[in-house]
Amino acid sequence: MRARLFFCVIFALSGVASALAEVKTRLVDYKQGETPLEGYLAWDDAFTGKRPAVLLIHRRDGMSDLTRSNAAAIAKLGYVVLAADIFGKAIRPKDETEAIEQSGIYNKDRPLMRARALAGLETLGKEATVDPAKIAVIGYCFGGTVGVELIETGAPVLGLVSVHGSFRGFQTGAAKNISGKVLILHGAEDKVAPLSEVDLLMKDLRETKIDWRLELYGGADHGFTTPVGVYNERANARAWTATQAFFADVLGK
Repeated sequence: MRARLFFCVIFALSGVASALAEVKTRLVDYKQGETPLEGYLAWDDAFTGKRPAVLLIHRRDGMSDLTRSNAAAIAKLGYVVLAADIFGKAIRPKDETEAIEQSGIYNKDRPLMRARALAGLETLGKEATVDPAKIAVIGYCFGGTVGVELIETGAPVLGLVSVHGSFRGFQTGAAKNISGKVLILHGAEDKVAPLSEVDLLMKDLRETKIDWRLELYGGADHGFTTPVGVYNERANARAWTATQAFFADVLGK
């Protein structure tokens, strides 16, 4: 009877500890060259010790509330998440015009785009709670472009998820440098990044031996996970399920 009571108490305390666990966040100052950057780190304090990590690359709206929300959601899965800063610490687009202007700088300067992403990856790998051998990447919209550029450098990541990414301007044949798996989650009605763009990337991927997959969502437009405007509940739910399964596959739980 005492043994049973003991285990009941332990189970109850475990439940309390789990209930008290929460996602913690902090800003992370780092640099790419001489340019100050400010990332957003998120982790669930229910997990201890070194663990797998995810580098999150933001949309063209930069380090927005939605970027932070996405980082927290992934952190709840048990990963340390760094939302990397591509634009620079002092640059936070205030509207769509500024967002297009900022993302355009990096779309035209791919070496700089790659350097900013690599700086974020290096910073994440140095976090005390991160296992640097178990890092994956997720990019949304503009972040999908950045993510592909990053993995095509041969960066040591286990996988990339591109969520309604844009796929233009890549160096032909660079996909041969990719060492991890690739998951492309795309809207069939995407007008910003039409299927002709996706086909160009798939052509490069098909010429490699890497493990890659495309999920195409009927009725979904560009930015289908964005809570306003073109939001598509069905596509968003399926993309989130696919993302979780992909991370569990390449990173473990």
